[in-house]
Amino acid sequence: MLRVEVGSPHLHLVDLGEVLRQFDVDPGGDEPQWHWSRHTGPVERTALVSDVHGNLTAYRAVLDDIERRRITRVLNLGDLVGKGPRGAECVELTQERCEVTVLGNWDDFVGREEIELNAAGQWWRGQLGQDQRAWLTRLPFCHDMVVSGRRLRLFHASAGDVNTRVFEDHSEEEFRGMFETTAATGSGPVPTVVAYGDIHAAYLKVHRGLTLFNAGSVGNALDEPSASYVVVEGVVDGGPDAPFGLQFVRVAYDIEGELAAAAELGNPEQDAYAIELRQAIYRGRAEREGLIAAPDLHHRAGA
Repeated sequence: MLRVEVGSPHLHLVDLGEVLRQFDVDPGGDEPQWHWSRHTGPVERTALVSDVHGNLTAYRAVLDDIERRRITRVLNLGDLVGKGPRGAECVELTQERCEVTVLGNWDDFVGREEIELNAAGQWWRGQLGQDQRAWLTRLPFCHDMVVSGRRLRLFHASAGDVNTRVFEDHSEEEFRGMFETTAATGSGPVPTVVAYGDIHAAYLKVHRGLTLFNAGSVGNALDEPSASYVVVEGVVDGGPDAPFGLQFVRVAYDIEGELAAAAELGNPEQDAYAIELRQAIYRGRAEREGLIAAPDLHHRAGA
């Protein structure tokens, strides 16, 4: 244990662990990264993942990438199931790896057995154990945290409910609505930063002191055919003088391997799943343009 006091000829003993905690460094890592936040403590990194949709191949690739970056806190913005064949495995992996998971629209209607689904939806629901379906229905609507003096709110689709979709080309009213407190979010301070999923396309907008961003999709990206997630960097519960950053990460994964596994397992709507994964074309658009046949749907939740 050694401390060198700048400007002094004297040496003093100090707890090295305290120093490392202040700099947030892994001295045993291959490439230690030093992060210093003046007066407020170590800068931490939190990974935000969203819209896994039963794509276990993509999910594993993203979680492996997060682990390689030595990020230990993972938060999930919902939609673990549906579209892809391995919802049960994705739920299990989420329960193991994610500190917080909020409710997505697919989690809601696949988990709630009183909601009648078409044949495809029934198949995806049937892949889940009863305990997993019950767990999905108990997920919180949103999660709030303070990072570098900014109040960050996480939810799946909008501040009002899990089914209202807000695209990147939204109106001023829609933008403002994402920061409102509602019956769904509960009372409390309004957020200054909002993270969400649902639309499967990553973007960032800063407007009049408010920051809105979409984490994209891990398992069903519709902006480019690769998995997407976001790293939030800052001091958790720290003050506004601490640094704050957002990093959008893209991860390549074995799309053909995922599609082969889906076909072997009998995944429904396989043509739609394939065009979304290979070309990032939403199945509804693909149907309208005649690229795939439209299924006979009783329930379609959209993205």
